[in-house]
Amino acid sequence: MSDDPYREPGRHTPAKGVHLSLSGPNWVFLTVCTDKRERWLAQPSVQRALHQIWEHTATAWLVSDYVLMPDHLHLFCAPRDLKFTIEKWMAFWKDRFAKTHPDTGTFQRGGMHHRLRDGESYAEKWQYVRENPVRAGLATTPEDWPFFGRVHEIRW
Repeated sequence: MSDDPYREPGRHTPAKGVHLSLSGPNWVFLTVCTDKRERWLAQPSVQRALHQIWEHTATAWLVSDYVLMPDHLHLFCAPRDLKFTIEKWMAFWKDRFAKTHPDTGTFQRGGMHHRLRDGESYAEKWQYVRENPVRAGLATTPEDWPFFGRVHEIRW
């Protein structure tokens, strides 16, 4: 039996996709890492580029709050168009970023995602994410870390 929290019982590989509900909110907590965990993400030009891509180009899923760390990012998103899986959407915005910033760095394939069940789960995860720079010794308070933002206002 695997101790990997991303594997479902009886599976040999992690589950793919997000099981979306047609009768309630579909908020997803997503973590994406840089390739080889290289530390290039936390810089103003990268933040501006990703924010613009999520706002204007990769709009099949709407990004709400996000935090960029040097080697990974966390974001909360919700589907705008159910025809696009989260995997296709991630691949799309990563490809757009790579084409517009070829000298910056690359992302790992895929990402780790978890569908949130309620607003309390969101608040708990957002607090954890905002504290990441403090736990990593990169800031003394969450407000001191400049690499966070909100692209779309999404209501629970």
